[in-house]
Amino acid sequence: MESSDFDYMLVGGGAAGLSLAYAITQEPRLSGKRVLLIEPEAKDQNDRTWSFWTAAPTPFDSIVAHEWQQLAFRSPWLNQVFPLEEYTYKMIRGLDFYQFTRKALGAAPQVTQVRGRVETLTELPNGVRATTTAGEFTARYAFDSRPPTLTRRPDKHRYLLQHFVGWEVTTDRAVFDPATVEFMDFRGAQHQEARFIYVLPFSPTKALVEYTLFSAEVLPKDEYEEAMRAYLRDTLGVENFQIEAEEVGAIPMTDHPLPARAGARIINLGTRAGRAKPSTGYAFQRIQAHTARLVAALAETGAPPRHLTGDRWQFHLFDTLLLDIMQRRGEITSRIFSDLFTNNPLERVLRFLDERTSWWENFQIMNSVQPWPFLRSIWHVLRGRPGKR
Repeated sequence: MESSDFDYMLVGGGAAGLSLAYAITQEPRLSGKRVLLIEPEAKDQNDRTWSFWTAAPTPFDSIVAHEWQQLAFRSPWLNQVFPLEEYTYKMIRGLDFYQFTRKALGAAPQVTQVRGRVETLTELPNGVRATTTAGEFTARYAFDSRPPTLTRRPDKHRYLLQHFVGWEVTTDRAVFDPATVEFMDFRGAQHQEARFIYVLPFSPTKALVEYTLFSAEVLPKDEYEEAMRAYLRDTLGVENFQIEAEEVGAIPMTDHPLPARAGARIINLGTRAGRAKPSTGYAFQRIQAHTARLVAALAETGAPPRHLTGDRWQFHLFDTLLLDIMQRRGEITSRIFSDLFTNNPLERVLRFLDERTSWWENFQIMNSVQPWPFLRSIWHVLRGRPGKR
């Protein structure tokens, strides 16, 4: 390596780090900036999929594995398939994303990639120093996407997980609608938690089927598996199927503060910067919006933007209220989402979950659900203590 000094140092090579590195290489005004990407291990497995809805093209459309134009929501109160008019629902496989971005970074002379683990990041008067297992490096700015380490304060904040097990299955007969995402199917037992089936169908006989929960603790693995078998057997009438692949995950859902920066020159990315939406776990498009905001400011001013994320405070409040309800009475989550999908146009619900709705639309959204669970959670927020069952 010719130099250990760079303009931008990216710590971590997951979705957030690779997205930012790729976006920098695609911005002509930053073509002269030297970029260091440090990651502890090779991303050479299909360890996850990212799904999202979007109304506009994305930088990664060429690697979208599948897309859908209909969305189904099912619960004891609502069973409906909605056409996606403004949006398209898309899925990207993790391995495709890693290979696509790595190929682009490998062809970019401005990018240096190092295998190593960052042990400390130290802010300097005009930059940042990283001490790593591969040596010491400096840069004008560091962008840190390592998973956050939280000192929990359950007396002040709410801590849940979106946890799931998913099977990519092939069935012996046609049971899936390849045009329709099964977004949430709450018709199973809730067990005082929010539990639902999520299905991404690829063909009439092939789909990713996930059993997902919003709750504080993960389950024994066989409980997820039994729920998926029950869905295939009792809902779809499938006895014979082949498991082609498996996904397991647990995404933090919390209102614990996740600051967008750790210093004037250390900027947080990804889940470290709160880019996984606290009340739903969706992260990919929030990471892309954050990336675009950072790159635009770096290209225009040479520095990150003053307001790093562009987040609006009222959506943080909405997330906190829903987390409080899930923590107190997770089983009524299905009714809240049923009311949202029953009493609002689908596009308004998706804009709300994207944090793009206006004040008037936010009022319409809040007016469309039963008020009492939210009023009780507002009281818990005002007194500064999470609610309990």
